[in-house]
Amino acid sequence: MLCRWFIAPFALTAVAAAHAQIAEPTLNPVVISVTRDERSGFDLPASIDVVDRDQINAARALVNVSESLVRVPGIVAQNRQNYAQDVQISSRGFGARSTFGVRGLRLYADGIPATQPDGQGQVSHFDLASASRIEVLRGPFSALYGNSSGGVISVFTEDGGPKTVIEGGTTFGSDGTGRVGIKLSGQEGKASYVISASRFETDGYRDHSEAQRSSFNAKVKYTLSPDSKVTVVLNSVDMPGVQDPLGLSRAEYQLNPRQATPTAYTFDTRKSVSQTQLGLAFDHRISAQNSVQLTIYTGRRATTQFQAIPVATQLPATHPGGVIDLARDYAGIDARWTTRGQLFDKPLSGTFGLAYDGLQEQRRGFQNFIGTTTGVLGALRRDENNRVRSFDQYAEGEWSFAERWTALAGVRHSLVRFRTDDRYLSNGDDSGSTSYEATNPVAGVTFHVSDNLKIYGTAGRGFETPTLNELAYKPNGGTGLNLGLAAATSRQWELGVKSRAGNWQMVAALFRADTSNEIGVQTNTGGRTTFQNVGDTERKGFELSATGDLSKSFGIYLAATQLDATYASGFKTCVASPCTTPTVSIAAGNRIPGIPQRSLYGELVWRHAPLGFESAIELRHVSDVFVDDRNSDKASAYTVANFRVSLKQQLEGWTLREFLRIDNLTNKQYVGSVIVNEGNSRFFEAAPQRTWLIGVSAAYSF
Repeated sequence: MLCRWFIAPFALTAVAAAHAQIAEPTLNPVVISVTRDERSGFDLPASIDVVDRDQINAARALVNVSESLVRVPGIVAQNRQNYAQDVQISSRGFGARSTFGVRGLRLYADGIPATQPDGQGQVSHFDLASASRIEVLRGPFSALYGNSSGGVISVFTEDGGPKTVIEGGTTFGSDGTGRVGIKLSGQEGKASYVISASRFETDGYRDHSEAQRSSFNAKVKYTLSPDSKVTVVLNSVDMPGVQDPLGLSRAEYQLNPRQATPTAYTFDTRKSVSQTQLGLAFDHRISAQNSVQLTIYTGRRATTQFQAIPVATQLPATHPGGVIDLARDYAGIDARWTTRGQLFDKPLSGTFGLAYDGLQEQRRGFQNFIGTTTGVLGALRRDENNRVRSFDQYAEGEWSFAERWTALAGVRHSLVRFRTDDRYLSNGDDSGSTSYEATNPVAGVTFHVSDNLKIYGTAGRGFETPTLNELAYKPNGGTGLNLGLAAATSRQWELGVKSRAGNWQMVAALFRADTSNEIGVQTNTGGRTTFQNVGDTERKGFELSATGDLSKSFGIYLAATQLDATYASGFKTCVASPCTTPTVSIAAGNRIPGIPQRSLYGELVWRHAPLGFESAIELRHVSDVFVDDRNSDKASAYTVANFRVSLKQQLEGWTLREFLRIDNLTNKQYVGSVIVNEGNSRFFEAAPQRTWLIGVSAAYSF
């Protein structure tokens, strides 16, 4: 079956060629997330997709990156309707276990890491209103980004100028959702700039899920000389008191999917987050063959989270309390040299780099009660200083060694050190340290059948350390970090074909990833999660994407994924917390929870350019998702349809836009995401039924 799908692009290309109305290919996005140099993604031996500005802004709220990533094969991005826990994102099954933030993927905003050196990432500061594109890299070449790179997601802010443009807009819709934004861009002499600010609020689809978010993003690019430029990026996000409705049991979900778990009210579960980050990139062309780039960044992220930990559980002296208070200061530097030349009279290019990243975290824990009053900041129960340092060296090169053959290869060596200094000594000194080290090679080759047909193969190795959040708690309820967790290592390969004819393009890939020492959820209760190494896992599947015009007015896009993610070896786990010794057996062959076997996204678009009119029907299908390692329950498969319509008018310097979006047209009730291995069987997070969103904006250029 997969083989028939794999050769489909050849057949589709032939059909498209017969009907093509445009003689030259138009789908040729430039990417930098593979070679770290501007290249056509079509020519590279890797699965990489670009979501461009028009697709990002296609009648969307511009609040969550999941809005855009839904159209990328191999990616599952779920808006959990819970802004206290962020968006769930996985790439070919990597990252699916995450109960908080983004795991298993490397995230970047304008080249500045949004994934910290321990592998924990956040997307809340991604500014979609000023984004020009999102690049999504999957497969073996992701490993060249180091620790926890099961995939790479990079957001790039647009450049300002040459005209000065001021733009304001608002969106409003169901469940008290509203967003107001303003953006200023332009160019003054040698400097171009983009400044964007927004405020988002929602009452939430579920009870006790109210949220607010204030965001700011600015990029200034200054040309020092024809060969040198410097780019400064500053962004911040503030999310005060975001409510957390927690997961629902099956009985609670069936009774009322919009409700919050009762303990969410008892302890007023909520989270406050603030982050400010500054980055600088210096690019200099030494000669026609050589260039260097230096990137420096620093930032601070503060998080306070009130959890639903029962008072009785918090009473023992060894318990760290029900409130987490984190203050993270982080910084890093990446220096690289790119050179171009020839080897045996064939084009050769190479990039060599060093990267150092540091994170210092002050982690404190408090009881979430005072006397009989719960949900308040109580006595101090944990106080420690945690540090993570990573030092990486990497090299990659591309060589067109024959007329129709190109090789791309690289290697990265990573050393990640963790250290904790315990300052709360009432229950003993839990200071300690550990380190992880790996050297990961990747190689791929492309056969250029023609300018419009490429066949490629890639293989590589990657690794993933535990994050500080995954080390934070021991399953047996003991104090201190769980420093016994080992890093996971993976071996990946991929075979793909890319074809195009006229304005049609099709891409297909077969892939497989075998992981040893997979890090899995062991206990998960009240918002607190512990982890263990669960042995070997296997992820294998197929991706297909196709896009083109059916006629002058109609366009179509399709992204399909088949993914079988299973445990290759048996292990034991827990069903309650604390858990001194795992006793529940998990059989080899069980599906890894949180990962759907099939996902499909398609859209049919109708455009009338003279009127600036566009409408589209979107279809999304996700197969069932198991909720725990036992495969004891699952969220059922769902298929939803959405509708959007937009208008655009231009007159004398003004550009006006209006849109209407209706999601879940059939008003289907379904589970949008699951909380993996939740100890109270509160696995389910309900997705909204039918919702509507209206947006208007006006831009003036001068």
